[in-house]
Formats: sequence, C-alpha cells, structure tokens
Amino acid sequence: MVVGELAHERDVVIIGGGPGGYNAAIRAAQLGLSVTLIEKAELGGVCLNKGCIPSKVFTHAAQKMAEISHIEEIGIKLGHVSFQLGKLQNYKTKVVTQLRQGVEALCKANRIEVICGKASFLSEDRIGVESGEAFAVYRFRHAIIATGASYVSPPSITIDHDRILNAYSIYGVEALPSHLLVYGDDYIALEVAMSFHAFGSQVSVITNDGTFGLDETVAKELQRIWKKRKIKLYRHCKVESVTSSPDAVAATLKTASGETVTAEGSHIFVACEAKANIDELGLDRLGIQRTEQGFIEINHQAQTSLSHIFAVGDVTGGSMLAVKAIKQGKVAAETIAGKQSEIDLTFLPTIVHSIPPIASVGLTEEEAKAQYEDIRVGSFPVAGNGYAGIIGQKDGVVKIISDTKHDLILGVHMIGVGAIDLISSGIIGLEMAAHEEDIKFPFYPHPSNNESLLEAVEALQAEAVHLPPAKQKGNEKKAVSR
Repeated sequence: MVVGELAHERDVVIIGGGPGGYNAAIRAAQLGLSVTLIEKAELGGVCLNKGCIPSKVFTHAAQKMAEISHIEEIGIKLGHVSFQLGKLQNYKTKVVTQLRQGVEALCKANRIEVICGKASFLSEDRIGVESGEAFAVYRFRHAIIATGASYVSPPSITIDHDRILNAYSIYGVEALPSHLLVYGDDYIALEVAMSFHAFGSQVSVITNDGTFGLDETVAKELQRIWKKRKIKLYRHCKVESVTSSPDAVAATLKTASGETVTAEGSHIFVACEAKANIDELGLDRLGIQRTEQGFIEINHQAQTSLSHIFAVGDVTGGSMLAVKAIKQGKVAAETIAGKQSEIDLTFLPTIVHSIPPIASVGLTEEEAKAQYEDIRVGSFPVAGNGYAGIIGQKDGVVKIISDTKHDLILGVHMIGVGAIDLISSGIIGLEMAAHEEDIKFPFYPHPSNNESLLEAVEALQAEAVHLPPAKQKGNEKKAVSR
C-alpha cells in the first residue's frame, strides 16, 4: 500500500454515491464548491443498482401484465401471452446501466472528482481513502456521510438468497417462484406481493397487523382487492422460523392467540430491518452522536453533532426513502454554501408501486381523531370515476381528512390508478396549509383520474355529484360513474 504524503484540499468530501450523496455532490458543485465523491461500489448506490430502480422495473412489468385482459377487451388481439423472467432481468440490467451512466456523466459535467475506494475519518478534518494499493488523504472543510444502510434479517431467519430472499435478492431470481410467501409490513412487501402475483406466482402474505402502516380505509380496500385476486393473507402473525429444502420452504407462524401455523411455499421473501453502514467509517474518533438505534443524529440542516460534518439518507434512520435522501443531500450542500435551507419531513409521502398503486400524505383518520377535536372525512370510490371505467382500472378509493373547525386539509390517502402522480397535489396542498375550498376551486381535467380527488374533497360536505346523497360521507355504496 502506498500512503500519500500530502493531503488533498477540498471544500466538500462526500462518502457514498447513492441518491443522497450524488445529489449533494452535484448541488455543491453548482454552488461553486470543490467536491470529491467517494463510492466503494457503483454510483447510484443501493437505490439505483439493487433497490428502487430494479424493483420499479418489476412493478412496471407487473402492471403491463395486469392490463392484458383489458387490452383484449377493447379489441386488441394479442395471441398467446407468456412471461419471460430472463428477458425482464436483461431489461432491468439495461435500465440500471443507462441510469448509472447518466449519473456518472452528470458528475463529470459538474467537475466532481469521483473516487472508487473505501473511506474513513482520520480526524475531524481528514479522511483517508483506500483505493486498490493506493491510500490518499483528503483534508476537508466540510464532509457529508451518505453511506446508507444494510438489511439485517430477523434473528430467527437466515437469508440464503436462494429460496429465502430479501429486498436485494428477490429481484435477481432466475426462476419464477411457483408459490411465494411474503413476510413483512412495509411498502417493499406490498410491491413484491403484487408484482409476483401479476407474473403468475401464487402469493401468500404474512403480516403482523395487516394495515402496513396505511390509513384504515386504504388498508381495507387493499385487503378486499387481495381477497378478490386470491392472495392469501395471514394477519397478526409472526414468523418464528423458516426451513428450506432443495425445492420448497416452510414458515412456522405464531398467531396473536398463540396458535402455531405452518405456511408452505416454493420461496419466501422477508422484509428486513435496516442497520446504518457506519462500522468502517471511524466515527468513534470523532464522537458524532447517534440515535438509540445506531443511526447518525442530524438537525434540520442535516448537520451532525459536529457542525461541519453532515449526514444524509438511510444512515440517518427514519423512513428509508430516496426522496428523503435527495432532499437532505441538497439541503446539506446548500447549508455548506451559506444558503438558508432546511429539511422538514412532516409531509413526506408514502408511495407504493403496487397494483393498484397506493399513495398517502399527512395524518391518517386515527391520527387526526387523536389530535383534533372534530374532523370530517370524505371518500370517493375509484369505480365512480369515468376515466377509471374507460381504462378498466376501477379498484381503489380516494380519502380526504379535514379539520371541521377550520376546514384545514389534514391528510390525503389513495389507492387506485394514478395515485402516485396525483399525491403531489395533496403534498403541495398540505405544505401550503390548504383548506377545503383551495382544493375544490381549481379546474380538474375531464375525464381524468384527477376528478376522484375533487369528488373526495366535495364529499367532505356532501357535495360530491357522483355519490348517492345518503352515502356522501361514507363509501358503503358504489358510486355512479360519469
């Protein structure tokens, strides 16, 4: 190993090239700072190479599979249709490669020094980088830690990446599971379940509570859809152990009543908890404060307990979402450059690329009842939306929650076609402290999925045109399609 004699001087050194890291790097470079970005694997991090992007390639393909029956219904003859997992894997690789090359090109265009190597702190203003046989020292004015987190399987389950899979290996399977068990309570479990069901796998879902952290109305609609599609749901169950053989797995479940049940399948997906990737960073030399769970503690500017060192993304704990990491990375860069910038995660949305998609922001009905004296709830079934009828995607519901006293919108929850795009209207509304009239007043294109949001808001005060009068405040009867 060759040790560099001189320390390279940089305004900003960033450890980790995932969404938080490379967004921070580009934003810092835009603001005129000299930037070195260190990544030990590939730019884009886990999100681009193993997580977000591969999973969305699968959910996109699953959605297309789910649309086939409707395509034939409207007169387009397809002939024999089959799903080829190998081709999907090739497409996934192509998309990931193209996007990674795009990130590399952006870093080059912004004159960001990108180093492939392992980094660790030597002191409060120096980072050592091991790259092959070389070792270099960088002296920095500011540093950003964006090393992410890794999945840790439950103590009772050993992930073998063959038949017992996690979020990394599920999208690398070489053969379609005949019967996939899905164990978890997060959005990843939902996406896995719906995607593989669309591809033709039999799917059984094992969950601790069955709500997946969603508003109760959305969770009930999801369970209705699963029942219709013959997706078996084991609610209030915990997996005690998993055994595998060359061609099957068996999960021993403990129910809420203490009963032991066995669920069998060809494969099992396990949603795992996350652990911050900090073990090799030398943080003990710096005394940076951490949370009880071991994540790096930060403030609203993404600063750690050492104000010139920042942390962004999964390494800071909380929701493991790229959208959070991206925002934190930009805020960190802007703060370093002397700009007034901050992070507020109050209206961080929940997004699930399931079939149909799920999106929510703000308070659930249960949370709103706990915080406000009196609330209104308006809901509109997607089946009542004319455009949903045209495209043959009528499952779902849109729900709005408001404060009765001030007509203030408190939460927006959706399951149904267009939910992920439409939730941006809810996010902007909540950020701007929108009242009911602020959402009702604008024009909504007709026919479009957007009108479901309008009618859900109108239903708050019994004004929805396509809901029967007696059911304006509920969702018990089917809406009248326009």
